Amino acid sequence: MGRLFGTAGIRGRYLDKVHPELAYRLGLAVAFYIGGLGTATVGHDVRTTSPLLSQLAAAGLMAGGVDAIYLEMVPTPVLAYSVPHTDSKSGIMVTASHNPPPDNGLKVFDEKGMEYTESMERDLEALIGVPESSRLHANWDRVGRMVLGTEVQSRYMRDIVERLEVGDFKRKPRIAIDCANGAASNVTPKILRYLNADVISINCHPDGTFPGRTPEPRDDVLKPYSESVQNLNVEALLAHDGDADRLAVVIPSYGFVKQDLLIALFAKEKLKDRNGTLVISVDVGLEVEEIAESMGGRIVRAKLGKVHEKLRDIPGALLGAEPWKLIDPEWGLWVDGIYEAALIARILSSTSKSLRELFEELPFYPSIRVSFSLQGDEEKERLYGVLRERILDVLGKGNVSISELDGIRLRWDNEKWILLRRSGTESKIRLYMQAKNKNDLMELFKTSKDLVISTARDLSITITGLQEHFGLERI
Repeated sequence: MGRLFGTAGIRGRYLDKVHPELAYRLGLAVAFYIGGLGTATVGHDVRTTSPLLSQLAAAGLMAGGVDAIYLEMVPTPVLAYSVPHTDSKSGIMVTASHNPPPDNGLKVFDEKGMEYTESMERDLEALIGVPESSRLHANWDRVGRMVLGTEVQSRYMRDIVERLEVGDFKRKPRIAIDCANGAASNVTPKILRYLNADVISINCHPDGTFPGRTPEPRDDVLKPYSESVQNLNVEALLAHDGDADRLAVVIPSYGFVKQDLLIALFAKEKLKDRNGTLVISVDVGLEVEEIAESMGGRIVRAKLGKVHEKLRDIPGALLGAEPWKLIDPEWGLWVDGIYEAALIARILSSTSKSLRELFEELPFYPSIRVSFSLQGDEEKERLYGVLRERILDVLGKGNVSISELDGIRLRWDNEKWILLRRSGTESKIRLYMQAKNKNDLMELFKTSKDLVISTARDLSITITGLQEHFGLERI
């Protein structure tokens, strides 16, 4: 059996990597792993295959002696929240997040609502691969039962509003929210209204074919909305992915807001109250570092998709963040795009400044992200292995520091950096880069892109798609 878990749980094409038997065996493995006692929560996103897979995961839990609290369709943050708030030992979410409609996946959460660590995932993989899985089953008189937990989502919504309500609202911000026809369609718009926002909802009828747009809230996907939101007279469009662990922001007359600025805004908000540590992924830019340095904060880097693991080692950290994803440990130890949207509404309701004005107060440095789609994971591994050496050979000379925490990251003092890494969820090679000087950035972009293309050609590897995202202009 090949490696099942990637950057964010198990994810892949239905009936290929992700199939009904796997969902059952994962549930059975989780039940054995947590001791075959107590409860575990199960939920699913809006995808057409998700109800089937979630019920099979619940069946696996029950077969292993654990009671399954079945939440039905919920956003991933609600599933994570449900584990500690039902005193459960674990939780299983069936979701492929921002992947295309034919895909699906499975994520596992611990008793605190935190995603399983890499070592815990390896333990589960070993159990899933047990040839005689019958030894994981509970006896006839110890099997678990299924109970409905559909009230948990209402509790989650109430708790967010109670936490973020402002005593005296200064204004009523007009916000558009796009839920990508996903699992948060009946959740985020309601919460924003409770927090005094004037809300316009877009793509907020659940549909597992994602008819409104692709569920990944990238800048190219959201670009068509720039003019639309301007005509709607809103100050921002907030956009989720399919399961609402992600959030993106579009501002009228400007467009997509670079994720580094969003993280910097939350960092500034947190550091206003007290000094502390910010845990950020390897691809977060210089803006967040500069905010932290100016306000007495400390930066700790983590692997992309594994910020939650680093938070385990740093009790009292103020926040964990990577592009599109925010963890506020005071709220919970899970990535929560719904809470993130609510936090923006709270900030806007309590200030006379617009969201654009708040972003204009932050530092800004141009950056570029590039994704190269390949035919499969074998090509991804082969290309990365050779490309890593060529990047080091061409760019790794002189006064440069090198980190291999996640992929390979080269940094030239405090002026520019580049990161090469493999996607943990798709057959893609990714480049991330930033520089304080735009000319330096464009030179870095041309050199690194040419290296990827020429290396793929030398290895007879076909690049099947290219996505380039430029964050070059200040708001």
